[in-house]
Amino acid sequence: MRITVEEADSSSPAINRNALKATRRQKVVILGAGFGGLAAAMGLRHADVDVTVIDRRNYHLFQPLLYQVATAGLSPAQIAMSIRRILSRQANVTVLMERAEGIDKEARIVQTANRRIPYDYLIIATGARHAYFGNDEWAETAPGLKTIADATEIRARILSAFERAEAAEDQADRARFLTFVVVGGGPTGVELAGAIAELAKKVIVRDFRRIDSSSARVVLVEAGDVVLPAMPPKLSERARRHLEMLGVEVLLKAAVKRCDGRGVTLADGREIQSSCVLWAAGVMASKAAKWLGVPADRAGRVHVDRNLNPPGNNDIFVIGDTAAVTDENGGAVPGVAPAAKQMGEHTARAILANLDGLAIGPFRYRDFGRLATIGRKAAVADFGRIRLSGFGAWLVWNIAHLWFLVGFRNRAAVFIDWALAYVRYDRSARLITDRHER
Repeated sequence: MRITVEEADSSSPAINRNALKATRRQKVVILGAGFGGLAAAMGLRHADVDVTVIDRRNYHLFQPLLYQVATAGLSPAQIAMSIRRILSRQANVTVLMERAEGIDKEARIVQTANRRIPYDYLIIATGARHAYFGNDEWAETAPGLKTIADATEIRARILSAFERAEAAEDQADRARFLTFVVVGGGPTGVELAGAIAELAKKVIVRDFRRIDSSSARVVLVEAGDVVLPAMPPKLSERARRHLEMLGVEVLLKAAVKRCDGRGVTLADGREIQSSCVLWAAGVMASKAAKWLGVPADRAGRVHVDRNLNPPGNNDIFVIGDTAAVTDENGGAVPGVAPAAKQMGEHTARAILANLDGLAIGPFRYRDFGRLATIGRKAAVADFGRIRLSGFGAWLVWNIAHLWFLVGFRNRAAVFIDWALAYVRYDRSARLITDRHER
């Protein structure tokens, strides 16, 4: 006997949930509109399902270029696009600007600040936030880089430091204003440090009268033995040399013990006086593991199986920076945009197959390589058997990042700005905004 939705009584235990699901249009809820969430939504564009995308912001952000906003190279609008605009042609998608606050797995409900949203399939792609390793009070002094607000705040701090140095009468204060400390030697830290050094020594060198901006001290502090530890050792070493050629001081095996408005103190007792400390040392996943009541790793990422499901939850998928995923060889899948996008595409295919009563194989990560740029005409690239550094790697980095940007207009605008910056050593977004204006 066919059971219709109207005939079904949710109070009757005799009705099989799967039978009820088969009679109505399925609901897919996606938390987060980053690379993974958008890829999943787009993968369901032709599916006979209702998709709800929930994000606390109304825009999709291309995070790999966020450091260029923070260092005045690009404007925020060039690396972000309205989620509604991206999905406007997809009739089966509803976009909600909400903040997820919890998940009721038994009732299959997502709780936001304003409503309860039912789901048949749930995709969690809520990303990650800064991690200060138990020193959350450092966040006010040393902002991290995850959002447009973070980027404009960092940009204001960097540019304000030069302005304060120009106005300072005391030489000690001037030296502190012209010292920039970046904590963390991963891709974000390396790119930030290189961009700040290039800004100080090439871009604004003629803008001031009382100071020499090229004398600015840029210090990259890394607790480990190398910068870019995910890269092969030779590329890590080349990246360090490129940074030092730009004038960046690279301090390895240097853990931060204290961080305040005067600068940082390292574990070995060294003090670096600085008015601008930036954090790029670690990330912590969202609260997804707590919402689901499932195991997580040290960074808060949900342990998932090869199908991207948490244990015992085949109707829930966790992807991107929120998930601790291993590849077919047991290695950790990196928290990068291509990986998140692949997970979103896999999840969409898995849901489509499930709707047809089928199954697909486990998630397989296709590693297209790792890239990091270190200022003008310098980068490192690892493609397995092919490894590049210098100008060739920099060209590949530029092409790859333009390719992954969402929207032709954004690609064109970024390309033009990069071309002008390459020819003229200029950066057009040198604005001090937000709370620094008040």
